[in-house]
Amino acid sequence: MNKNNKKEDKSTWAIGGGVLLGLGVGFFFLKESPLAFVGCIILGVGLGLVITSIISSRKG
Repeated sequence: MNKNNKKEDKSTWAIGGGVLLGLGVGFFFLKESPLAFVGCIILGVGLGLVITSIISSRKG
């Protein structure tokens, strides 16, 4: 693959960052409730998707 064809769009990194943020916050709630841990991860994915859509709409 040619390096010049590669897009410089880093907006999708927000999804991975949101997952890592949710994972980190979820570890604080893991002892109290495993469902809260899963909920934090899902919230992180949702937050990443919202941030990605905001970034993409501003570029276009």
